[in-house]
Amino acid sequence: MNMTVAPAPGFPVSNTQWEQLQSLAHSLSPEQALWASGYFAGVGHALRSSTSILPSAAIAGVPDLATVTGSAARSLTILYGSETGNSADLARRVKTQAEAKGIKATVADMAGYKTRQLKDEQDLLVVVSTHGEGDAPEPAAEFFEFLFGRKAPKLAGIRFAVLGLGDSTYEHFCGAARRIDERFLELGAERLAERIDCDVDYEDPAAAWVEETLAGLAAKATATSSVAAAQFAHVPPVAGGYDKRRPFLAPVIENIVITGRGSSKETRHIELSLEGSGLSYRPGDALGIVPRNDGRLIDRLLAAAGLNPPDAIEIKAQPATLADALSSHFEITALTPRFIEHWAKLSGASELAGLLGEGKRGELTSYMGRNHIVDVLEAFPVKGLTAADFAAGLRTLQPRLYSIASSSSLAEDEVHLTVSTLRYDLNGTQRGGVASTHLATLTEEDATIPVYIQENPHFRLPEDPDRPVIMIGAGTGVAPYRAFLQDREANDATSPTWLFFGERNFRTDFLYQVEWQRHLDEGRLSRLDLAFSRDQAEKTYVHHRMREQGRDLYDWLENGAHVYVCGDAEGLAPDVHRALIDIVAQQGKVGAEEADAYIRNLQRDGRYQRDVY
Repeated sequence: MNMTVAPAPGFPVSNTQWEQLQSLAHSLSPEQALWASGYFAGVGHALRSSTSILPSAAIAGVPDLATVTGSAARSLTILYGSETGNSADLARRVKTQAEAKGIKATVADMAGYKTRQLKDEQDLLVVVSTHGEGDAPEPAAEFFEFLFGRKAPKLAGIRFAVLGLGDSTYEHFCGAARRIDERFLELGAERLAERIDCDVDYEDPAAAWVEETLAGLAAKATATSSVAAAQFAHVPPVAGGYDKRRPFLAPVIENIVITGRGSSKETRHIELSLEGSGLSYRPGDALGIVPRNDGRLIDRLLAAAGLNPPDAIEIKAQPATLADALSSHFEITALTPRFIEHWAKLSGASELAGLLGEGKRGELTSYMGRNHIVDVLEAFPVKGLTAADFAAGLRTLQPRLYSIASSSSLAEDEVHLTVSTLRYDLNGTQRGGVASTHLATLTEEDATIPVYIQENPHFRLPEDPDRPVIMIGAGTGVAPYRAFLQDREANDATSPTWLFFGERNFRTDFLYQVEWQRHLDEGRLSRLDLAFSRDQAEKTYVHHRMREQGRDLYDWLENGAHVYVCGDAEGLAPDVHRALIDIVAQQGKVGAEEADAYIRNLQRDGRYQRDVY
């Protein structure tokens, strides 16, 4: 029953006004009443400020219905899982944009996230990359294990949205994001927005999704929203600083082949100057390289497309020649589902269209592995093509990351890389890796390349310098260990160190042999175990050497050693991981489950770190 109560003496409203307010109040839901209280507060503020015109929808600064019914009052956590740093960078930018909208937000890394907090979250934006074929990012593995395990809590009352980063050339594109999205629903959480799966050129679609999702949270879809989205995609760096969006043009100091004559591969040691850049890095970090595409490939593409180098095209509303755009802006080697779909429409090729049907992802992936963009252009030519038609199916050329092979404590104002030049035959012609072959050409005295530092907080030397260190790597995966030992040399660290290194042949592929020998002679490197796979009939790899030294390796672990693995994610990393579990089981005389738990505890404690690719 509604009851009208007279205003108390001294209330600044008349009886008539009070009756009107009471009548309105009885017709409102609790949420609407909350909104009305904010609205009238804004009205009062406007009148006190002598504002003569009140907007019909809302007054600036007055929260609207969606804000006061829970969005602004609820806590927002931006949880990220990152392998190369893109998700971490994106999460921090989302926080900045959320706070610009008046939403208080916190950022959390899955690697260090306290899983018991999950049930107490309210609004959750998840930014997660996918590693390899649908796997979680390496640092986020423990969070995924928890989320998909029996201890995962019910998430009723939690609202969430997922932004996935991935590479569409992989069959299980954005698989990690898809798994989290589905799992949150299974656990009872409610979607704030539909999941978005972003390819490597994620900036623009991610910006639009973030703007829309945050606008839904803040319910402040004003005329400034489009401006905010553009600012998100092009966040300026700190004044005077350099980053992924504004790289530093680094001069090449040295660029030499360090594999011997007759080697089956070409590995280079490259030194770049950072003088005057203000860039700094720590051992374990990576260097982002902004490459250029091979001019010979550009010529072949233009010929196949019937286009000319000076043809005009627009890049982000700026005029450019097609040749320049193909050189530095577009990815022109690897095929993507987007390009195949685009070219199928332009060419009318049934063979291409047949790869895009339901249940055809396996065939599509196989086709993309056997062909590049130029192969498609030559197999299915299109007449009368314009530059814009061709470019519409291409994605943006992305930087490549390389583990840094130096310590700034020893190599001041320099950064060193260890790069294996990727060259191979495909469909009767020689192809090459975009960045590695570009780097191989930078041998002139005035050569430069745009670079930036990508931090890797999940691959760090122990904070305690007295902890033993075990370093396991093959090929160019030895690069960060060169940085580790340089850093220890500069800081006079004396704790035991052990390097397991593998390559193809001792005579031609023993990378940095003289340096390792010097570290051994000076006591900086305590032990060195080598595995040269092709020097004998039966191939031998680093995980074989680990098993041979199982007893000592286990003793090092029991004495607090930190273990590092760097190299191939498909071969080296799982083989080494399996060897560690087997060694713990054998030497510790425990079962497989207990040995697996032992290794997982090492990961949880930061004593087992991997940088794999």
